[in-house]
Amino acid sequence: MALRPDESPGFLLWHVTLRWQRGIAAALGPLELTHVQFVLLASAWWLNRAGEAPNQLALARHAGTDVKMASQVLRKLEEKGLIERAVDPADTRARRLRVTERGAELAQRAIGVVEAADAAFFAGTDSAAVVRTLKPLAGR
Repeated sequence: MALRPDESPGFLLWHVTLRWQRGIAAALGPLELTHVQFVLLASAWWLNRAGEAPNQLALARHAGTDVKMASQVLRKLEEKGLIERAVDPADTRARRLRVTERGAELAQRAIGVVEAADAAFFAGTDSAAVVRTLKPLAGR
């Protein structure tokens, strides 16, 4: 027997995700970052802070994005002066990523903006319970 849409976890998750993405996009708009630009910039910043200089493939995997799409977005971030892509001496086909000083400042501001948007979105929920539910679903 088919569930009603308001009883379908997948359908509800779809609507929650769309609503959350709209809120994140609105929060990032004043910083002139798209959501995927933010995810890749913040991920590169976190990895750089941990002492890593990821290549595009490693960053895409870390961020959970498509590799080809990540490459296009990284080019845009490079044009904006937020990241630098340098040839990997060990593999000239690969590019190592480093967030610029300007990119690091923006990444930190954007993380604060996104965390505030998340807090507003999840206000009134048991956020610890939400995290406990989402972690296994995210495959982490």
